[in-house]
Amino acid sequence: MAESMAGLSRSHRCTEISSQDIGKTVTVMGWVQKRRNLGSLIFIDLRDRSGILQLVFDEETLSEENYEKANSLRNEFVVAATGTVSKRTAAINENLKTGDIEILVDDLRILSESDTPPFPIDANQTVKDEVRLKYRYLDLRRPNLQKNLMIRSQVTQITRNFMQKEGFLEIETPILNKSTPEGARDYLVPSRVHPGKFYALPQSPQIFKQLLMCSGYDRYFQIAKCFRDEDLRADRQPEFTQIDMELSFVNQDDVIGVNERLLKKLFKEVMDVDVQLPIQRLTYQEAMDRYGSDKPDTRFGMELINVSETVSGCDFMVFKGALENNGSVRGLNAAGLGDLGRKKIDAFVDFAKDFGAKGLAYIQLKTDGTVKSSFAKFMKEEEMTALIEAMDGKPGDLLLFAADKDSVVFDVLGNLRLEIGKKYDMIDESLFNFLWVTEFPLLEWNEDQNRYQAMHHPFTMPMEEDLQYIESDPGKVRAQAYDIVLNGTELGGGSVRIHQNHVQEQMFQALGFSMEDAYERFGFLLNAFKYGVPPHAGLAYGLDRLVMWMTGEESIRDVIAFPKVKDASCLMSEAPNTVDEEQLEELKIKVDNEEVQE
Repeated sequence: MAESMAGLSRSHRCTEISSQDIGKTVTVMGWVQKRRNLGSLIFIDLRDRSGILQLVFDEETLSEENYEKANSLRNEFVVAATGTVSKRTAAINENLKTGDIEILVDDLRILSESDTPPFPIDANQTVKDEVRLKYRYLDLRRPNLQKNLMIRSQVTQITRNFMQKEGFLEIETPILNKSTPEGARDYLVPSRVHPGKFYALPQSPQIFKQLLMCSGYDRYFQIAKCFRDEDLRADRQPEFTQIDMELSFVNQDDVIGVNERLLKKLFKEVMDVDVQLPIQRLTYQEAMDRYGSDKPDTRFGMELINVSETVSGCDFMVFKGALENNGSVRGLNAAGLGDLGRKKIDAFVDFAKDFGAKGLAYIQLKTDGTVKSSFAKFMKEEEMTALIEAMDGKPGDLLLFAADKDSVVFDVLGNLRLEIGKKYDMIDESLFNFLWVTEFPLLEWNEDQNRYQAMHHPFTMPMEEDLQYIESDPGKVRAQAYDIVLNGTELGGGSVRIHQNHVQEQMFQALGFSMEDAYERFGFLLNAFKYGVPPHAGLAYGLDRLVMWMTGEESIRDVIAFPKVKDASCLMSEAPNTVDEEQLEELKIKVDNEEVQE
């Protein structure tokens, strides 16, 4: 039966006690991790969020009532114990922070009993994700997850302190917004007071933080909850958290400077990792040309090589056709893999096809000096020699080629590079390689809608020297946009914003919006811009992704307290779910049950 803790007060968390406290009387509270009965002695491992502490119950010195209670303890019972800190005389555990001490208990209270949990509360246990997430409140007791969430808390606290010292104000922006469908799908919230109308949950605080710059707040930040109704991946959730910021009277270098200092501080204080400043910068085009990705992993080489000019005169139709259609021929030198068997090379071909390739050409430069190629019969000997030289091919190398329009070639070889790097241990996992990617295209062509769309958002400032092309050749215009990348993962991104009305109007025209459409969607921002708007810029990090990297986890679900699964549902709370008919009637909403059942 559960007892009251009346008259008791916890004096320490478990690992706040050390050998310096020997002889002191303490009161600790937590969960039973393990019980060992050695006859006249009972040992209990007590766990709280700080770690493990050993309690000792001695039948000779303890009251009969307390000893019986100790003997009844089972895993996950919640207890309070008062006793004297003592030095362990035997079985010192060097793996525990408290491994050289124990508590000789005088008084025990069972605050709560527990059923047998569906899985052990142990960091080393492998448990199916479905079970872990159904019983998330138990999963969160496991030391590894508790460590992750404590690191997350530390990151946000350090960020807040840093931003305050840098002159930022923490300001909250609305959760219930107007839907501005440009990009990912919004989550909609029906209004009871305004039947037939809906709020949208924010995909980001973008418009409101720009309005704060118009309002003169100069430097804003927020640990902001955001929502996107999109398909989930390992590093994506329907609701996520951003470290969001906006600054006035700044340029790109100012924003990058603030964020480099923030990253240096975070990684030093949380992980004792020294981030070298300034962080390397690559333009978007250079990143694509060298790595086939706008978020390249620079921990290893194997960069793409453009051999279009080298093969421009050959008769191999795969190469020739790509070049005639304004595409390119590019290759990877997988150094040291020249002796791979045919099955493994065929696996690379199949992998490439998953990313849009029609095939993958290759040359094997075997260590015994022989050369095998999938297309040698279509090439003259001097053409093959020139191609191998262009690829810096040496005996023992495997040369892989993709030929198509640039977007396909980059996607194929960029992903193949990562696949080979991971599969053949070419990546130094101890490195933290940061990178700024700059000068993204301002616009990208949407073939489904037959129009340009903003690569970031409609308020991104073009490069000054490219403004002349915004009407005549919009696809040529580069943006004053920048992403921060870590080991091939985009941690965050931002841009300098448009603050001149005529540039904003040109941007909307390039996107195919009439000014009437633009005001319908973003009128309250455009109206604010009529009353004096400062030059401004900003950036937002994905807090979940950042903490995922800091903790070494492979999924952001392990750094979020209560995450969703792939279909955006919560296995624990069973959200989303049906609601009462009365609520739907109040909201003037009718659900087509036949459609739902289908």
